[in-house]
Amino acid sequence: MIGLKKLANMVDHTLLKADATKEGFERLCREADEYGFKMVAINSYPVAMCRDFLKDSDVHVGAAIGFPLGQTTIETKVFEVQDAIKNGADEIDYVINIGKLKEGDNAYIREEMKAIVNASREGKILSKVILETCYLTNEEKITVCEIAKEIKPDFVKTSTGFGTNGATVEDVALMKKVVGDEVKVKAAGGIRDLDTALKMVEAGAERLGTSSGIKIVEEYKQSIKE
Repeated sequence: MIGLKKLANMVDHTLLKADATKEGFERLCREADEYGFKMVAINSYPVAMCRDFLKDSDVHVGAAIGFPLGQTTIETKVFEVQDAIKNGADEIDYVINIGKLKEGDNAYIREEMKAIVNASREGKILSKVILETCYLTNEEKITVCEIAKEIKPDFVKTSTGFGTNGATVEDVALMKKVVGDEVKVKAAGGIRDLDTALKMVEAGAERLGTSSGIKIVEEYKQSIKE
């Protein structure tokens, strides 16, 4: 079984609500530091604020780009990445243009991914590509993952948590099968307990996007005691 510290350090502690306030972001950062989570996952506006809250911490600040629909231009997404970097982001999670993928415009998906991954590399930060798997066929998921193997973002990610469904073990396993060791996999959306988290890890996930990280860690601690 995976160790407690390692599991906690896979968690991207999430606060992406429209009504989130400074108090909530401060609590998010304090919790992430206390529990040893890898990153706080937030929208781009509070990046500078959270960077300040975490200035003495190893916790990364992650900005959501083109979130949650992916329906902004490549140029807009690149600007968001650059602005997030300027404000102190260590990582970005961007949503692909799902409609373009559904149209079969793989060249657009490749161009978009390349532009955003390059902007991230220039800023020396990690990049994650959100597929929003609930809207995709297996063939479309495979297509994005094959493009990712070529472009090499740091992660492919299942979901925003705002779609009709979140991560599934089957999708994580499929994505891992396609990308292999070339790109890592992040599972996000609907991961609310220890059992689900461990199943995602077993299927190949190396990051877990969740707002239930504390609950998952506390469940783990209780399981050790038992």
